[in-house]
Amino acid sequence: MRSIYRKNMKQETTDSYSHVLKYTGVFGGVQGLNIVVSLVRNKLVAVLLGPNGMGLASLFNTTVNFISQATNFGISFSAVKHVSELFEGGDEAAISHFIKVVRAWSLLTALLGMLVCIVAGPLLSNYTFAWGDHTLHFILLSPAVGLLAITGGETAILKGARQLRSLAVIQIFTVLAALVISVPVYYFFNQTGIVPVIVLMALTSMLLTIRHSYRLYPLCLGGSGRILGEGMEMVKLGVAFVVAGVMGSGAEMLIRSYLNVSSGDLDVVGLYNAGFMLTVTYAGMVFSAMETDFFPRLSSVNSDVTATNITVNRQIEVSLLIVSPMLAMLIVSLPLLIPILFSPAFLPMVGMAQVAVFSMYIKAVSLPVSYITLAKGDSVGFMVLEGVYDVVLVLLIIFGYSRWGLFGTGVALSLSYLFDILLVGAYAYLRFHYRVSIQVLHYAAIQFALGLAVYIVTLIDNVFIYWTLGTLLCLVSLLISVYILHQKTSLWASLTNKLKNRFRRHA
Repeated sequence: MRSIYRKNMKQETTDSYSHVLKYTGVFGGVQGLNIVVSLVRNKLVAVLLGPNGMGLASLFNTTVNFISQATNFGISFSAVKHVSELFEGGDEAAISHFIKVVRAWSLLTALLGMLVCIVAGPLLSNYTFAWGDHTLHFILLSPAVGLLAITGGETAILKGARQLRSLAVIQIFTVLAALVISVPVYYFFNQTGIVPVIVLMALTSMLLTIRHSYRLYPLCLGGSGRILGEGMEMVKLGVAFVVAGVMGSGAEMLIRSYLNVSSGDLDVVGLYNAGFMLTVTYAGMVFSAMETDFFPRLSSVNSDVTATNITVNRQIEVSLLIVSPMLAMLIVSLPLLIPILFSPAFLPMVGMAQVAVFSMYIKAVSLPVSYITLAKGDSVGFMVLEGVYDVVLVLLIIFGYSRWGLFGTGVALSLSYLFDILLVGAYAYLRFHYRVSIQVLHYAAIQFALGLAVYIVTLIDNVFIYWTLGTLLCLVSLLISVYILHQKTSLWASLTNKLKNRFRRHA
């Protein structure tokens, strides 16, 4: 009996690791394609606009996102839960009715967001820029805010209805459309085309999304005004996430505004944004499976402390093992990648980006732990944790930039994530009895030490030693991850069997 029990437990563990690895790979693969296309686009845009133009585009984009998150009532998040519950029940009439509620609220928040963007235009211009009057620009950007609200509601419907393939297709075509739209506009109009590009990209994203969602659930808004009250529970659920999102977007806007005003040079904002994009944004896309697969699994076991701990720890292990070799390679290759992906004018941000990569090592551990608070429905706790982190991030960026310039912002980013894991970990430990496993600590220590060794190698001036030792350490990190994943999963055997079966069919 004991041998059978151990065998079943081993099979359960193997299947769990295989599941986590599979879906992390699937959704990470989609994001990987998006990253490649985005890098090509950013290379061309960087050449066309330069650091100054990219800094200006960054300020406009972060402001639009800030207003969007401040006025969308969290529908893009909270609607997923309600649609998913109805979808599981299989009541088509109830699903169609609630989707009508979601669309009515999405339209209302779209109009609200546009109005806020127009009315707050003068304030945003004075606060965000140290020079010129950009009020008209913010007024012209108001349609983008409205389009983002509608896209958010329709995306929530697709997520709740488990239309993952449609979501992947939308992501791919959206990033391709961004390439096709932005490059010609910037080529002919340079910085004058920044506002039209933002609006056109928002419109394209909305059209691609509603093409799939309207086909699944046709649009019907008749009598929508009478059913707005039915969405109050959905709106209340999203309020805490709106506040957290506003604080996050507000922190990013404050950081970029501070860098712009304190330096008096948009080039600094452009360099910081490019470094942030390469490390936090692109590297962070690998964690996209958290939202689509891990969070539902964690939510289903949130009442069981032991199961919660196992689920979180396994996700951390797989995330660490997958992302660490990529991060090590990124640290080594940044001096080579930046001129290729952007232009030689962006080389001053190499040091900042290299040290900021460590924030992603930490995020691989902190993000699964932070989802415990969400799975438990502790929206207030989540909001407070996010608020404290955002305040610390802004203060660290100000301190880091004032002491060490652009390099200091990279140090600040990594220190902010270190603070975040200590804060989130302590909260999960005390409130939800989360316990980190020995394996997580073991894997984190190994991969972080290798990443630190790679970074130390980048400080060596000798080119031969730089590339030889750097490449060797990256290979060691990769081999360790492959070996551990091979031991813990059956995916390799499954792949071999599929290849054998395919060969036999063709033989």
